[in-house]
Amino acid sequence: MFLPISDMPNPRGTPFVNYFLLGMNITVYLLITLPLAASRPNPADPVLLEYVRAIPQYWNLPVSELLRHISTYDLFVFAHGFKPAHPSVVDLFSSMFLHAGFLHLAGNMLFLWIYGDNVEHRLGSLNYLLVYLATGVAATLFFMLFQLDSVTPMIGASGAISGVLGLYFIWFPRNKVRVFVMLFPFFMDVILLPARWVLGFFLIVDNLLPFLFSTGGSSGIAHGAHIGGFLAGLGIAYTMDRFPEYGHLSRWWRAWKSSPAPGFPPEEAQSPADRIHEALLQGNWKGAVSLCLAVPNRAQRKSIAPSERLAVGRYLLQEGHYDEALSVFRQYIADYHNGPDLDQAYLGAGIALYQGKGQLTAAYQYFLTVLDVTSSPETESQARRYLQTIDAMQKMQIRKR
Repeated sequence: MFLPISDMPNPRGTPFVNYFLLGMNITVYLLITLPLAASRPNPADPVLLEYVRAIPQYWNLPVSELLRHISTYDLFVFAHGFKPAHPSVVDLFSSMFLHAGFLHLAGNMLFLWIYGDNVEHRLGSLNYLLVYLATGVAATLFFMLFQLDSVTPMIGASGAISGVLGLYFIWFPRNKVRVFVMLFPFFMDVILLPARWVLGFFLIVDNLLPFLFSTGGSSGIAHGAHIGGFLAGLGIAYTMDRFPEYGHLSRWWRAWKSSPAPGFPPEEAQSPADRIHEALLQGNWKGAVSLCLAVPNRAQRKSIAPSERLAVGRYLLQEGHYDEALSVFRQYIADYHNGPDLDQAYLGAGIALYQGKGQLTAAYQYFLTVLDVTSSPETESQARRYLQTIDAMQKMQIRKR
């Protein structure tokens, strides 16, 4: 048995939406699942007849035997779980908060508890909620493609949680996960493994292989939904990394954009790169920043001198505009995978996350990447100092627990 129990490093702050999702799932279990699972259905309930007709194994059983095998919760799940043969938008969302039993709930909530806080801190609370629901929908629809005629309801949060795991896989590759390993009677211990090893095991061994070689899907586990959710999470994280301009736009950036810098020739007379260069020569940092953040696409961004884009990012850091600095550095990384001074962009992004947003876990990934790409002893030393500081803070948090 391989059971993840925690990850490190963890972000500072309270993941309110993650706690809300945990609370919603647990509340539904306590208020709906437990009481309904302990009661027997009314033989006159029309849903009972519909349910029995949909399950061939019940066709030849007498009513007294049926009522011993079926609970009121079974009928509730049949009514509100997602059925591919009878899709419903309401069921698409309600099914995410229903679970088959305590172990089903506990396994899902453990994964959400471990991985969700990091992803919420990276996305922000509202975006995290929207992405959670979106990957849950994507997981269910992916599963539906392979079960179009099925009337068996699908329930559980695991599709959405798999989406969270996909985001985590992309954004926190350097994290470690504590895993309880039990190979009784030979080995029982808690070991520290790279997060991508643990998530890769979850995707390939726990889901992809059973999905490909299942002999009928009798396990009752929707492996296809797990795969679909994970792929949706990967896709969202990859898109946000490659096209960071589609992320949030801060109030400060909008304010700067709305007040164009004075003294420039008409926009059509000069390219954005020329206008930014001229602004920097004039010492007009505010104008240069406004123009740099307003460049609409990658082709025009890449026409700007890399050194000038980095200079704008460093200026924003110096002025304490961390969201905008992070946007500049992330766009640089997305545009120049093997470009000049890539280490400076990773370092700048890490500092913006560390100093401005308190996202230690995400910053940690950037500082580690600096060590991989830099050839500058000074830059390496600076990144290592941040890494040592984060490690020390994480050890203090562990001791406090």
